[in-house]
Amino acid sequence: MTSARITLDRDFTVGDVPHRLFGSFVEHMGRCVYTGIFEPGHPTANESGFRTDVLDLVRELGPTVVRYPGGNFVSGYNWEDGVGPVDQRPRRLDGAWHTLETNQFGLHEFMDWSRLANVEVMQAINLGTRGVDAARELVEYANHPGGTYLSDLRRKNGAEEPFDIRLWCLGNELDGPWQIGHKTPTEYGRLAKEAAKAMRYVDPTIELVAVGSSNSGMPTFGEWEHTVLSHVYDEVDYISLHAYYQEHDGDAASFLASALDMDHFIESVIATADAVRARGRHKKHINLSFDEWNVWYQRGKETEDQEHRVKESGWREHPRLIEDEYTMTDAVVVGTFLNSLLRHGDRVHIANQAQLVNVIAPIRTEENGPAWRQAIFWPFARMAALAKGRILRASVTSDRVETTQYSDADIVDVSATWDEENSRVALFLANRSLDDAATVEVALHGFRGDRIVRAEILEAPDGADRHVSNTAADERVVLRPLPGVSITDGGLTLTLPALSWAVVEVTVAKA
Repeated sequence: MTSARITLDRDFTVGDVPHRLFGSFVEHMGRCVYTGIFEPGHPTANESGFRTDVLDLVRELGPTVVRYPGGNFVSGYNWEDGVGPVDQRPRRLDGAWHTLETNQFGLHEFMDWSRLANVEVMQAINLGTRGVDAARELVEYANHPGGTYLSDLRRKNGAEEPFDIRLWCLGNELDGPWQIGHKTPTEYGRLAKEAAKAMRYVDPTIELVAVGSSNSGMPTFGEWEHTVLSHVYDEVDYISLHAYYQEHDGDAASFLASALDMDHFIESVIATADAVRARGRHKKHINLSFDEWNVWYQRGKETEDQEHRVKESGWREHPRLIEDEYTMTDAVVVGTFLNSLLRHGDRVHIANQAQLVNVIAPIRTEENGPAWRQAIFWPFARMAALAKGRILRASVTSDRVETTQYSDADIVDVSATWDEENSRVALFLANRSLDDAATVEVALHGFRGDRIVRAEILEAPDGADRHVSNTAADERVVLRPLPGVSITDGGLTLTLPALSWAVVEVTVAKA
């Protein structure tokens, strides 16, 4: 048995919970769009071709903002291909994923879908093969009320009212040699600055995200952020971060501690952005958009073989790509990533789990078949629903676990929020130990615990190992009641089973 003590104080908070922290991502990649969110002819499809079984799961998952249409896809995409009469839209080769894009689903369809899903749109523009002109024209098409060629074209295409898209990404991963239109930081910084200016000439109310490093292991990491922000600081509101993690060679301890790397990545980008702010004597702070993150098994030869098979099969519509099947272990890790993002919510104002359906996703589907929740669905869904109000600064004293890839990590990982309006404190906890349960004592300062509203645990079901996952036929990894949570004079006590994720919500009164 291991142990941890967590102290939460009403007067020590990080900031408000950002509404956009629980975002997702829809890219024209694999089966995310086609047979994912959009499948005309499916038994559940509505008149627009949207799968309503998927819409139900998306609403249950609870993302607040969805990034679209890429991703690598956007760096070779002409936005005009996805508007206008569907039967007149061109079929294009997508070099990013070696697929045939039909453009049966485009901007208007995504806007209609987003309203049904109750999500804000985060629109990415192509700064790979295109530039300033296409960027400003897309803003005019989407956001100008009318009376100009492009805004009237939108109205002719069926959208009388502006789409009013507030949030825009200035390209995608242009630091990466794999990206169509790859650029040096100076090339990108200059282009992003001019695109941002032109877009804001059309609509000065929009918010803009500059491209940051594709991951913290990039050889240009740090230099890229510093150079890009030196160009665009006054024109943008956010800089992006992308990170994916996986278990290597059975090293589960390091994998379960990989949120330490996410912490370091976030804090390094904050430091770099603030250094540019100081040097340029800027008044505002640049905040962070962690607009791609997840567990992704990039399995070396296995992944290369899949990519080879896709290319060998020719140009096909929506082939299966990176449809990872997530395990109980992955779900705990995703819970710790969400904790990391929430703990840094004073500067990480946007975050998007990649992707929403089928492609490394919490939701899976089969063509003309069912949709189901993957194991990683649950930590996201509960945190998106319950993390409200203020982020509490948690002081943690925990037994430690040794790792080979990172430093020693707390066995119990935690984040917490205080919803003052509804007098509730929510705790989100992970036990990283593969073998030992953990007793947890929570001290509440300035609060008095009143009633346990919710106590749920995500753990491997009886008889299953840590690799258990959900399938279309059997969702085995689900939240269950967590017994034994008690309110004490000073707070709470509970026990976390080995390799588990839990949520505890309690009503409180001010002490």
